[in-house]
Amino acid sequence: MGRVDSKVAIVSGAGNGQGKAEAKLLAQEGAKVAIGDLRDDDGKAVAEEINQSGGEAMFVHLDVTNEDSWIQAIDAVVGAFGRLNVLVNNAGLSGSSQADLMGTDGWHKIMAVNATGPFLGIKHAVPRMRAAGGGSIVNVASISAMTAGELAAAYHASKGAVRSLARSAALQFAAERIRVNTVFPGPVNTPMLWEAYQPAHVGRFDTEHPMGRMAEPEEIAYGVLFLASDESSYMTGAELVIDGGWTAQ
Repeated sequence: MGRVDSKVAIVSGAGNGQGKAEAKLLAQEGAKVAIGDLRDDDGKAVAEEINQSGGEAMFVHLDVTNEDSWIQAIDAVVGAFGRLNVLVNNAGLSGSSQADLMGTDGWHKIMAVNATGPFLGIKHAVPRMRAAGGGSIVNVASISAMTAGELAAAYHASKGAVRSLARSAALQFAAERIRVNTVFPGPVNTPMLWEAYQPAHVGRFDTEHPMGRMAEPEEIAYGVLFLASDESSYMTGAELVIDGGWTAQ
């Protein structure tokens, strides 16, 4: 029996990297999964991969910064699968995605994806979860919400916003059996990380890490799976750090 049998989930930013790993694991454990992504070809490929492997998945075009896009995506998921039980707010931009680290436009872009995106997801998932009798919302933040860095002010601020948003939403919806928890990954071996940093900088994540390596996407996905499942039924407002000891230094 799968750990999330009979649940319906939507994962934002599931077209590759960490979101792809999360979606595939949820499907492997019995959930019907909607692959939400801005990149149609990538998202459709992940959904097809899941379906070919015996799971059940669909693709929904999703721009997490756009409220209408959230409404349309969630409506499509409920229309296809009948309900919504799990939302994984995974989509994000890296701190090095903008050339000018103190640029106002860059600040707004990162905050729109990393902070406003999860807010809109929660806003429009909650009514559907309420109708289903409850649900689980998992926000994927970063240990950057707990630490500081001189090269990514907007990124740190956006992930700090997700942390506070989740705790507030957890209290707001706890009585309705809608749980809101957050995963805080350390450095993860994903295409986004390699695109954001020079190879020499990426190497530091290995040499300076207590475990001598970055996380693999699947290692973060297992934390998301746990919070999505009924195994974590008494957890809300919780913070699950998956960083191999990085913040323990």
